[in-house]
Amino acid sequence: MHAALAGPLLAALLATARARPQPPDGGQCRPPGSQAELNSFLWTIRREPPAYLFGTIHVPYTRVWDFIPDNSKAAFQASARVYFELDLTDPYTVSALASCQLLPHGENLQDVLPQDLYWRLKRHLDYVKLMMPSWMTPAQRGKGLYADYLFNAIAGNWERKRPVWVMLMVNSLTETDVRSRGVPVLDLYLAQQAEKMKKSTGAVERVEEQCHPLNGLNFSQVGAWLNQAAPLSSFPIAFLLL
Repeated sequence: MHAALAGPLLAALLATARARPQPPDGGQCRPPGSQAELNSFLWTIRREPPAYLFGTIHVPYTRVWDFIPDNSKAAFQASARVYFELDLTDPYTVSALASCQLLPHGENLQDVLPQDLYWRLKRHLDYVKLMMPSWMTPAQRGKGLYADYLFNAIAGNWERKRPVWVMLMVNSLTETDVRSRGVPVLDLYLAQQAEKMKKSTGAVERVEEQCHPLNGLNFSQVGAWLNQAAPLSSFPIAFLLL
C-alpha cells in the first residue's frame, strides 16, 4: 500500500466525516402509503417447488422492514431452505471477516499512512469516542450497551486494519449509525428468523470471496468510490430463498 496514494483518500473522508449532514428523520424512510407502492425486489424461478431470489442490504432491518412487500415476506415464510450470501450466524464467518481486514505481516496503520494523516485519523476517532455517549439512545442503554463497549466493538484494533476497512469503519461512525447499533441488519435478522423457524440455512459464498475483492482494490478505485459519495456501509447483499 503506497502511503502517497492512501493519504489523500483517507484525508478526504476525514474532512467530511464530521460535517456529513444527518437526515431530519434520523435516517428513517417515509412509511409507504400502500403495498401497491412497493417494489418487491423479489425474483421467482418458476419450477416445482418454486425458488426465489431476493435482494437485501446491510442496514438495520427496522429501517426497511415496512418497505418489504407482503409477497417477499410470504416467500420467506413458505421456504423450507434459505441461502444467504454469508452465514452471519456462524462464529467462524464473523472471525474470518475480522481477520481478513488486518494488515499483513504484522504491519500497523501507522506504517502505511503519512504521519500527519495518521494523527488526524486518531484525533477524529478520539472525537467520536468522546461524543458517543451523547449519541446513544436510552433503549440501547436499557439493553446494556455502553459507549466504551460499543466504540471498541466498532473501532477496536483499528490500527491493525487495512486502509480500505478503516474508510468503511469511519463512514459508519456517525450519530445516525451509532443510534442504530444493536438492531440486526436485514440479512442477519432474516437469518435469525430462519433459525427460529427451523429452516435449513446455508451460504452461497465464502468469506474469502467477500474479502479479496475489497482487499484487492487499488487506491484509484477507492478514490472514485468516495468521489461518488457511495454509501460505503451499505453494500447490496443478495440471498436465495429456496
